[in-house]
Amino acid sequence: MPPSAEQWIEAFAAALGRPAPTAEEREAVLKLASVAAHASERRAAPIACWLAAASGLSLDEAIVLAQELSGGPDAPAP
Repeated sequence: MPPSAEQWIEAFAAALGRPAPTAEEREAVLKLASVAAHASERRAAPIACWLAAASGLSLDEAIVLAQELSGGPDAPAP
């Protein structure tokens, strides 16, 4: 049986020499990915998460910015 997502992420983080994200961090990343995917196309989600990480913004700041670009937290998906 393949590992769970959490198990795979923990192994990948260890291979990178980084701590695995906390449950709260995982939820924030998934929220950012959701905003990006619903504001555009699914493929925007992983790239938006990579850009947020590369930018040095906090996850909360990145989510707010993504929501602003998509019309706000309550904007309907296009």
